[in-house]
Amino acid sequence: MKTSALKIVGIGEVLWDLLPGGKQLGGAPANFAYMSNLLGDHGIVASRVGSDPLGREMAATMQLLGLTTSYLQTDETHSTGTVGVKVDPTGQPEFTITPSVAWDFLDWTPLWEDLAGQADVVCFGTLAQRSPSSRATIRRFLQAVRTDTLRVFDVNLRQTFFSAEVLSESLKYSDVVKLNDLELPLVCNLLSLEFGEQQSSARRLLQKYGLKLVCVTRGAHGSLLVSPSSAAAHPGFRVNVVDTVGAGDAFTACLAHHYLRGASLKTINEAGNRFAAGVASRPGATPSLDGRELKEALRMFDVE
Repeated sequence: MKTSALKIVGIGEVLWDLLPGGKQLGGAPANFAYMSNLLGDHGIVASRVGSDPLGREMAATMQLLGLTTSYLQTDETHSTGTVGVKVDPTGQPEFTITPSVAWDFLDWTPLWEDLAGQADVVCFGTLAQRSPSSRATIRRFLQAVRTDTLRVFDVNLRQTFFSAEVLSESLKYSDVVKLNDLELPLVCNLLSLEFGEQQSSARRLLQKYGLKLVCVTRGAHGSLLVSPSSAAAHPGFRVNVVDTVGAGDAFTACLAHHYLRGASLKTINEAGNRFAAGVASRPGATPSLDGRELKEALRMFDVE
């Protein structure tokens, strides 16, 4: 059980979310690292930006948000990533992702190899694996971590940037997988797993890949956690949703933070849903939360 601040790495895409109200730092691994910082851990982004104005602004913004840029690579050829985000009346985002950008060319370096050996948690997804270069680098990172490092696969299916092979290989490198209720049947179908009721489907996924935990998020309806020995569901919290960009990443950060501290599935669910609801009530994936707002988002001593 961990008690001190964890070194938590989000590896993959860092980009600008081009929201209706302006641009904001985004990318699931970067959001995850930022949320981990808010929880008192040491969140680190391992990604790549272009040698361009957007890349320089990205580095400056990360520093303002308290994120180190020590593991942010610079690409002289490819531009900094951007994603167009449209939000529907229910707060659900629709993404248009720019192809062939800097984070598609993650480079394996001695610095990143050293980081892999230090990480208590590493979180990755499918999007940054859309290119062979970044896919190979992410897998090398996962192979280089310590045996006690928690490997979290936050599926995050986007457009057509995934395949059965990427899903299967990623799950083989994972201890924990998080996906939403719309992704679960699609993942089961691609992996030739029977899909039925959510809990039984999650358990089949857990058993096939020897996972420690499967998390199914259900948007406004909360979440389901399934471990080898138990399961727990939470109905979620009612909030006035501004947009849901980054809410899932907030949940993932809470999950990693509390799982390695030996929390029960009930506590993980409670904390994750409170934090995600707090993020969904604010615009963008990296909303600023001061101490009072963070306590309000969590609002119970054993999950602060």
